[in-house]
Amino acid sequence: MGEPSANGRGWNPWSAIVALGEALRFLTVIPQPWLPPMSERSAAVAIPWFPAAGLLIGALLLPVGWLGSLFWNDLVVAALLVAAWGAITGGLHLDGLSDTFDAVLSWRPPARKLEIMKDSRIGAMGALALIAVLLLKVALLAGAGAGWWQAVLLAPVLGRWADCYGIVRFPAASEGGLGRSFHDQVRRADVLIATGTALAAALLVAGQAGLVALLLVWAVAHLLAHWWTRDLGGLTGDTYGALCEIGEVVALAALTAAPALH
Repeated sequence: MGEPSANGRGWNPWSAIVALGEALRFLTVIPQPWLPPMSERSAAVAIPWFPAAGLLIGALLLPVGWLGSLFWNDLVVAALLVAAWGAITGGLHLDGLSDTFDAVLSWRPPARKLEIMKDSRIGAMGALALIAVLLLKVALLAGAGAGWWQAVLLAPVLGRWADCYGIVRFPAASEGGLGRSFHDQVRRADVLIATGTALAAALLVAGQAGLVALLLVWAVAHLLAHWWTRDLGGLTGDTYGALCEIGEVVALAALTAAPALH
């Protein structure tokens, strides 16, 4: 079995499989024992495959919803889905969400905001952001009706596409850290791969509604990333996590909205 190219950017099938495995290892708690130890370089190579990893996350959630619906009402099933969602991802992006809002809503100078973001303790604004995102996910899924599976399958894809967009389109906030490593190593072609995956998934899973969801996620991600770049001097690993979580909520809102909006 061949090895990936020396720069990690080969286009052969094995390199793609390795990169997808790296994406799953970074974004989920799913073990990948066949991969070499993770490094910043290997994580960066996985960025174009973030949306594909999101599709697998959504696929893992589908049995939770189908089995849960045999025993409980829509609200309970929605809560189970959101809990399983957080468990599969290890709360990776939820942590970034809380850190981001503790910082950007502190109204402190940029350097102090970056220090707040590194603090492992959660503040009031971070807690409110977490509660709001989790409640919105549960409420939107509970009211999704028969199309819940499309929302669950596609939202993780579009949220992780928002990550890719933020990494490529906006500068990193400071020297050092995973956010800087991602930004420095990613290529603009990577966002094209990620966008192609997200667009294909959106159209195949939800058709026109999927396209609307992708466009709305892009608009919200761009506005948030512009705000945080202005406040922080650029984006960080935590803000990438926040983009993902908020992107997922926007996707769920678009995909479960009244049909007339599609």
